[in-house]
Amino acid sequence: MPTAPTIFRIVLQVTDIEKATRFYSKLLGAKGRRIHGARHYFDCGGVILALLNPADRTTKARAAPDYVYFSVKNLTPLHARAKKLGCLSKSNVHGEKGGDIVVRPWGERSFYARDPFGNRLCFVDSKTLFTGR
Repeated sequence: MPTAPTIFRIVLQVTDIEKATRFYSKLLGAKGRRIHGARHYFDCGGVILALLNPADRTTKARAAPDYVYFSVKNLTPLHARAKKLGCLSKSNVHGEKGGDIVVRPWGERSFYARDPFGNRLCFVDSKTLFTGR
């Protein structure tokens, strides 16, 4: 059976690259690196999280249509940073507060957040990842 292509970069559009860089640096606990002025890259395992402020001023930044999921070894410090940044989700996820660290019905221990640009994020304890297997 052929091997599926490898995802190497996910782009999140933002309206202010400086604000986005500060936000994600604090949230992820990493500085990342600036690429060509309008992009900032964060190495997230085998995938690059790219923040992009669309260079064409006639193009409006658009939030990603669904969540971007991150696997983390320790949710607690990341959750504390998300709380300090005021970005924890206020939505309910299967009857539980999305911004709380909760074991979800599918077995993942996680919490949900939203960046200042409307991009939705989920952080999952790496020991509890549900991969469909």
